[in-house]
Amino acid sequence: MKKTKILWTDDEIDLLRAHIIFLQEKGFEVLTTNNGSDAIDLVKKDFFDIIFLDENMPGLSGLQTLNEIKSIDPNVPVVMITKSEEEDIMDEAIGSKMADYLIKPVNPKQILLSIKKNVDQRRLVTQRTTSAYQSEFGKIGMQISDKLSFDEWVDVYKKLVFWELELSTSEDSAMDEVLKMQKSEANNSFARYIRNSYQSWFGKNPVDRPLLSTDIFRKKVFPQVDAGHKVFVLVIDNLRFDQYKVLATVLNNYYHIEEEDLYCSILPTATMYARNAMFAGLMPTEIERLYPDFWDDDDNEGHKNRFERELLQKQLARLGKNYKLFFEKITNVKGDKKMGDYLGNILQSDLAVMVFNFVDMISHARTEMDMIKELASDESAYRSLTLSWFNHSSLLDLLKLLAENKVKVVLTTDHGSIRVDNALKVIGDRETNTNLRYKLGRNLNYNSKAIYDIKNPASIFLPSRNVSTSYIFATNTDFFAYPNNYNYFAQYYRNTFQHGGISLEEMIIPVVTMMPKG
Repeated sequence: MKKTKILWTDDEIDLLRAHIIFLQEKGFEVLTTNNGSDAIDLVKKDFFDIIFLDENMPGLSGLQTLNEIKSIDPNVPVVMITKSEEEDIMDEAIGSKMADYLIKPVNPKQILLSIKKNVDQRRLVTQRTTSAYQSEFGKIGMQISDKLSFDEWVDVYKKLVFWELELSTSEDSAMDEVLKMQKSEANNSFARYIRNSYQSWFGKNPVDRPLLSTDIFRKKVFPQVDAGHKVFVLVIDNLRFDQYKVLATVLNNYYHIEEEDLYCSILPTATMYARNAMFAGLMPTEIERLYPDFWDDDDNEGHKNRFERELLQKQLARLGKNYKLFFEKITNVKGDKKMGDYLGNILQSDLAVMVFNFVDMISHARTEMDMIKELASDESAYRSLTLSWFNHSSLLDLLKLLAENKVKVVLTTDHGSIRVDNALKVIGDRETNTNLRYKLGRNLNYNSKAIYDIKNPASIFLPSRNVSTSYIFATNTDFFAYPNNYNYFAQYYRNTFQHGGISLEEMIIPVVTMMPKG
């Protein structure tokens, strides 16, 4: 095993001989210098796992040396050691991207802890995380096999996402596979739960009915406005709970998370159904009956979401809400560039709503573009790409401005997505829709017990194109493909992110209330 190589630079290095011997006895390779210039020369010639650097040296100071070292090797962790506790020196050192800061006199155990924290951290985190998940694995498995309520399924999903995020920081690929299998087991059980429960939520005496798409504005948004808050509702299309959790690491800098809730998207978990239901506060058949001009049977998703503002205005009118409303939809990157211009309109409104389609664009681009497939090759990379977009988007700039202006934010989505890998053959007529996770049409022919089929769409408030229309929904990581060119399409769509069907990722989604800090 390769030894950890340490460079220690101090103008009184001879007085630290006991520390050096201690580290060598622990198995570390230690090189020493007594000035910044020699340290810089060594860094140019050799690789070091960690560098200890005295702040106060004759000639080049520690901070000057630090800057030179970082220009040569930006990634090497540098630990500054100083006699001074002056705040400006600490600030300057931290601003120079040092890895740690120790005050003299230092003892060997402090040095050892700093090495473990900066060099061995990933290995130690992997060991701790693997051990912790192993102890939780059995408990989660027993919970999955039980007969659960919706709230209990939310608890299971939160645990799985927690461990998915934890394990993504480790290097134990074996545990990744174990978690993947446990998520698959959970999704199979969740699909059985939906088959047994979903229709009952729409009966006269609903049992275990969760918060649904139709409830979001009435229960999560309007009470905030009625309480006198200016409220900004941010709907990020196709945002999964795990993606929200990585965005929350940024949002926590500007907002207190007042309430982090998870609700259930209606079926199909597709924009044209779930988002229209959210804005209207009505199920699809109710929208079609009450507002036929706002419901389109066209299979094009974009066509079915042309009237979101109008549907929200209708919901406000039905409930007697006379808010001053601002509504905007951002459907491309160019629209993102001018988002700061919306601040005035938002501040002049009681309720401002913005729909943002960028995460959905990533999902679709990943299916169609090889470069995006490489950038979002797995779940962790997909989250990373989402976070990278968010950090560099003007949406974040707008959220910062809203925090400064004390605007309350409700962040939510219409549905999530799941990475699919198993193609199922389905046969339908020419009117059958093209979505990969659900189908509606006449005479649908399929052969899998894993499919959830609805022969009577009215029972779950879904429109019918004709008297013999039925719906089928894919579960877990399945997707639908036609027999024609089956092998080509099965391969083309495998490992792409899709939505419309039944899974924890698609159906259990965030609605988060955030209060500006300060």
